Amino acid sequence: MAQATEQIHYEEVKELSLLETALRDRRRGLPFVIAITLSILSIALALAHLFVAEFGIPDSRSFRSTHLTVMLVLAFMLKPLFRGSMRDALVIPGGRGNTRRVLGFAADLVMVALVLFVQVYTVYDVDAFMWREGDLSPSDVYVGTLLVVLVLEATRRAVGWTMVCLALFFIVHSLYAPYFFGLLYGPPTPFERYIDVIFLRTEGIFGVPIYVASTYIVLFIIFGSVLIRSGAGRFFIDLAVALTGHRTGGPAKASVVASAFMGTVSGSAVANVVTTGSFTIPMMKKLGYRPKFAAAVEACASSGGQITPPIMGAAAFIMAEFLQVSYLWVIVAAILPAFLYFATVYFMVHLEAEKHGIKKVPKDQLPDFLKVLARGWHLLLSLVILVTILISGFTPMLAAFWATLAMVALSFVNKATRMSPVDLFAALEAGVRSTMPVTVACACAGIIIGSMFVSGLGLKFTNSVIALSGGYLFALLVLTALAGIILGMGMTTTAVYITVAALIVPALVEIGVVPIAAHMFAFYYGVVSAITPPVALAAFAAAALAGTPPMSTAVESARIGIAKYLIPLVFVYNPSLLFEGPLWLTVYSGVAALAGVWALSVAIEGWWRGPLAPVLRTLVGLMAVCLLYPPALTPLGVSGHVLNVAGAAGVALIYMMRGRVGPGRRIPGERVRP
Repeated sequence: MAQATEQIHYEEVKELSLLETALRDRRRGLPFVIAITLSILSIALALAHLFVAEFGIPDSRSFRSTHLTVMLVLAFMLKPLFRGSMRDALVIPGGRGNTRRVLGFAADLVMVALVLFVQVYTVYDVDAFMWREGDLSPSDVYVGTLLVVLVLEATRRAVGWTMVCLALFFIVHSLYAPYFFGLLYGPPTPFERYIDVIFLRTEGIFGVPIYVASTYIVLFIIFGSVLIRSGAGRFFIDLAVALTGHRTGGPAKASVVASAFMGTVSGSAVANVVTTGSFTIPMMKKLGYRPKFAAAVEACASSGGQITPPIMGAAAFIMAEFLQVSYLWVIVAAILPAFLYFATVYFMVHLEAEKHGIKKVPKDQLPDFLKVLARGWHLLLSLVILVTILISGFTPMLAAFWATLAMVALSFVNKATRMSPVDLFAALEAGVRSTMPVTVACACAGIIIGSMFVSGLGLKFTNSVIALSGGYLFALLVLTALAGIILGMGMTTTAVYITVAALIVPALVEIGVVPIAAHMFAFYYGVVSAITPPVALAAFAAAALAGTPPMSTAVESARIGIAKYLIPLVFVYNPSLLFEGPLWLTVYSGVAALAGVWALSVAIEGWWRGPLAPVLRTLVGLMAVCLLYPPALTPLGVSGHVLNVAGAAGVALIYMMRGRVGPGRRIPGERVRP
């Protein structure tokens, strides 16, 4: 096996902002004007959010409306009609489709003008506007209808048809419920009342999702953008390689650790794959890993970023608002499940390396840990400041504000991470642009939630799902998981979580599931679609980098990331893994679960210091089930603690027998290594 001849090092490629792209473009035509305008608009909104985080929101409705207005403008201009990008030329000499592109651009401008009109109409006399709640004027109905159409079109561009079709279904159902049958049958809703709820009240477009997007989400994404712009990507990967590169399967383990680090500042699985995978996948292939396995490891590790505290993507903030708890409680509850997931991927990597005899990377080819830490310790300090402020009881908005300012100041500690004014503006712009799809999805989710509120379908659906499951928790969990996976194939994690939380989570809570466990279950199965065939975007992105078949890579990703399918089931039945209940039980359950996922990894890989026969693999798999079983009474009346102890004893026995087996000898059930 060929070894690397140079020291392994990752060079981060920064994505150019609209501002940087415009300044580097010598042409000063229409694309330049649009890019500069959108960049200034994004930076202004970012600064406004930072100001509000420190000094408070002046008027909630005006603030939410302004946030949504800018995001809709960005959606229409960054996702133009009949062009792949706003940078594409309107007219190509001698090219086809010029008329179509020009008409599309004109339509984009009209939509932007309509968005601005709705904003002016809303905030011109916002007090009088809000007082008309329940008694709309004809112009309110027209403008509200216009906003619904604009949100749906922006959703189509930024999120996709799946969420638009789902929203259209709930709109039609609310207005024409008497024409449906069975569960969907109900009284009709007057159109004026429907617009009243969707446009004026806080149950519709300007409800909880938009509130969370315009307060918490955008600030944390801005913080993540500033952190990454200062060189965090390179630091996190170098640190991960320095920590794990010299171990068995080091490059793949570095991928796992680096993606976990990146997950603290990024909520996108595909973005994590592209950022870390462009470095780790070639390195894994070079050292002997199967290309498909290398791609799958990167996909699984990167998709775990959204479940990694302290910044878990947008859905975690919405979860805190739905549960009416602090965001700190949500990230504390997420610690053990995230650790167990990454531990499973880590174990899989180790066993795969041993199975195929992959050698360690010599230390002289790895970054020096102390040098890496000296170069970027201040980047970690910004995360410490963020968590410290949250623990101190301050709001997430204030924590994100001070962490962002601290990051800008700390960037000057090292010349390599020092941020220029252009870097800072680029980070602010990137943060707002990254928030755009999330905000648009939240606005469309508000239409869905408002429609269910008007029609009363939410309560009926909850009762019907419970009836369909026969009152059995496991059946209801399977239905919830399937809904999350299917919806996740065409919607963002945030949109999936909001939809499932509105439709099915109330049924889980009613049947006896702890609220935080029910919401976390929906959240996990919104994330898992990134590695689940047939639409596994993270796996497909990794396959493109590795040059492997996308579908087989997705299947391999589902195998390696099996913990993401099982751990939600475990913490629903055993909420102590979410720090519900006494601390000793959480520690006990965490240790048992860690041993359980190790046994599960051994059973799936079929290897532990040698190949395992099917019988022994099955036995180890049963031990994993025993270890993961909640410490409660089973249907047979046997204590779950007994199963935990039995599983642990079995795993320990196999471990000791493996350690004593010498050359030429084997234990019962072991296949001879080919």
